[in-house]
Amino acid sequence: MGMLWVALVLLYGVLKGVREIVKKKALEKNSTIEVLFMYTLLSFLIVLPDAKNAMGVEPHFYFYIAMKSFVIFLAWMFSFKAIKKMPISLYGVLDLSRVLFATLLGVAVMQEVLGPFQVMGLVLVSAGLLLLKYHPGGRQAKEAGSGGIVEVRYVVMAFASCMLNAISGLLDKILMRDISSSQLQFWYLLFLTSFYLLYILFRRIPMNWGSAVRNKWVWLLSLLIVIADRALFVANGMEGSRITVMTLLKQAGCVVTILAGRFLFHEKNTTHKLVCAAIIIAGIVAAVM
Repeated sequence: MGMLWVALVLLYGVLKGVREIVKKKALEKNSTIEVLFMYTLLSFLIVLPDAKNAMGVEPHFYFYIAMKSFVIFLAWMFSFKAIKKMPISLYGVLDLSRVLFATLLGVAVMQEVLGPFQVMGLVLVSAGLLLLKYHPGGRQAKEAGSGGIVEVRYVVMAFASCMLNAISGLLDKILMRDISSSQLQFWYLLFLTSFYLLYILFRRIPMNWGSAVRNKWVWLLSLLIVIADRALFVANGMEGSRITVMTLLKQAGCVVTILAGRFLFHEKNTTHKLVCAAIIIAGIVAAVM
């Protein structure tokens, strides 16, 4: 197994964990849609100088890139609403459920075969998620500070985001067979920015543009997603990379979110979540052996 694509996906995973922290900070100052639109727009502006390398895409690929962008449009709407209302450490571990969705897609659509270590990794990841569900003392719902019914709603949003992100990862793998990382990133961000703008106009959502532009966390978020996505797109285009293994590697960022929950946001009950994450990380290590 080539180590370069593994390193690139691990970089994506760590930056993804950092992004969850930055999202949480950005949402303290602005609404979900303000952060989503502004950081997507800024991300597109960052890659705009690379437009010359994005040209030459065959017409039918625009449809598939637009489909990927719409999937991410929905995924981010769900994830931002969830992360704003639940502890960052809890969200970070729930986010690991995308492993299950992506594994199913990799096996069913890409015909990938799971070896013994990949099966072991999947079992460990599943065990970590199950352990999280049966938290001692039943304090999961109380952590969000809003009561059990509200917590369930946001947990469902987190899981929906995971499923949609898994679909996006499958589309990445398919698209990177025929187009470059520059082409995918440029058009994907252009379509995504357009979807958020249309949503704002259609819903007539009031926007505090000045506050969103001055939000330093939004700028940092934009930079992180450009770097992380480029690393992921390049890895997808490399020979030997597999969706099932890549999805496990991406989850390395959960440790970042759990540690941030304890030391930055002073959340409670993170020891149990860290144990869950350790089990899941053991599954990730087994998957790349």
